[in-house]
Amino acid sequence: MANWNSSRVWDCIEAYQVPFNELHRRGYVSISCEPCTHPILPHQEERQGRWWWEEANKKESGLHAGNLDT
Repeated sequence: MANWNSSRVWDCIEAYQVPFNELHRRGYVSISCEPCTHPILPHQEERQGRWWWEEANKKESGLHAGNLDT
């Protein structure tokens, strides 16, 4: 599945009736926490609704091992 595109994932979801978050039906393609997630418009990049305030080339959640105190 790591190499699947979104279309293939949704084909599988529909074929096997896999439960999913209803926000997907309302344009929330990439879901994060409430203040960080916005619905996207048709033909926008999937992650454009997340971290909407950041620059296009720097959309990160900050959840990386390099950010941890060791």
